[in-house]
Amino acid sequence: MRDAPADAASGDLAAARKAGWRRADLAWEQLQEAGNAALQAGDWPRAARHFRRARWIALLRFNGRDPRRATTLANLALADRLAGREARAQRRYTRARRLWAGVDAFIAGMRIAQRARSSQFHLRMQARHRETYAQNMRVRMTAISRDTAAALAALERGEPVPCRLHARWRGEKPPVFDDTRKLLAAALLVAVPPPGGAG
Repeated sequence: MRDAPADAASGDLAAARKAGWRRADLAWEQLQEAGNAALQAGDWPRAARHFRRARWIALLRFNGRDPRRATTLANLALADRLAGREARAQRRYTRARRLWAGVDAFIAGMRIAQRARSSQFHLRMQARHRETYAQNMRVRMTAISRDTAAALAALERGEPVPCRLHARWRGEKPPVFDDTRKLLAAALLVAVPPPGGAG
């Protein structure tokens, strides 16, 4: 794996930009994906480098209520823990949990893009029942955010995480670039110790 993820396929960047994403949004996601992959491969120094680079994006480009800032802190906390800096890890986990507590406001204000479906029928139904669709998506995102809150609490205590995160991201990653993708990335790219690693 390369040390720094590229701007993904140019198609991803073009689609993201067309949907209103900034380069920073996609770069943060790619760095967190690469960090999680490196961590699972047992290369925590490389994971830490990716997480530190993502930190600068989060600090400079995301507002204080963006849940991706909480994920950034949590992933830096895990890097601290794996490097033996437990006191700093605890402080970062505590701040991450406090930030994550505001996720409901983000979910309430999410812009939710229409998903492409397999048929025109699905597209018409989605358009006709837009508010119901959006509300159902918010309920689903809220449930996922609760799993993340439980994971952050477990990580802060040094306990095993009670749910799948990175593995779930690979299956849940939306094909569209909207606020649900930002929320899912924040929720599911929280790093957990690799099997047999410190935690």
